[in-house]
Amino acid sequence: MGLFGKTPERNPKDMVTEWSHKLRKEGYQIDRQIRAIQREEEKVKRTLKEAAKKNDKDTCLILAKEIINARKTVNKMYTSKAHINSVMLQMKNQLATLRVAGSLQKSTEVMAAMQRLVRIPEVAHTMQEMSKEMMKAGMVYGRSMKSNYHLALVFLYTLCVKLGQWISKTDFET
Repeated sequence: MGLFGKTPERNPKDMVTEWSHKLRKEGYQIDRQIRAIQREEEKVKRTLKEAAKKNDKDTCLILAKEIINARKTVNKMYTSKAHINSVMLQMKNQLATLRVAGSLQKSTEVMAAMQRLVRIPEVAHTMQEMSKEMMKAGMVYGRSMKSNYHLALVFLYTLCVKLGQWISKTDFET
C-alpha cells in the first residue's frame, strides 16, 4: 500500500498477464470437473446396463435422468469455458489497443517535434536564399535533371544539419 492508502498504478500488461493466468487456472479447473463428471457418467451407464438386465425400470429411469443431467452440466461447463476464453481474448485485445494508442501518442509527439524542427517559414527562407545564390551562379535558368538532383541534395543536407542541431539540444526521455 502506498502513501495515504493509495496503491501505485500498475502496468496494464502485468494486470492482463495476472488475470489471464487466473482465468487459465479456472479453465483447467473446469476441464477437471468435466472429466470427473464424464467418469461418473460412465459408471452410471454401467449401472444402468446392469439395472436394465435385471428389468428394474424405476432404477433405470432415475439413472437415465442422471445421465441427461450430467450431459447438460457438461454442456454448461463448456459454455462457461468458452466465456472465460472470450474474456481472455477481449482483455488481450484491449491491451493491444492500448499499446497501439500509446504508439500513436508517441508518433504524434515525434511528428510534433519534427513540426517544431522543420519550420516552414525558415525552410522557405532558406530555399529563397539558395535560389538567389543559384541565380547568381546561373543555374536556375538552365536546370537539368542533374541540377534538380543537386538542389534536392542541398535541401536534404540543410534539413539534416538542422535535425542534428535539434537532436543535440533536445534531451529525450525514455
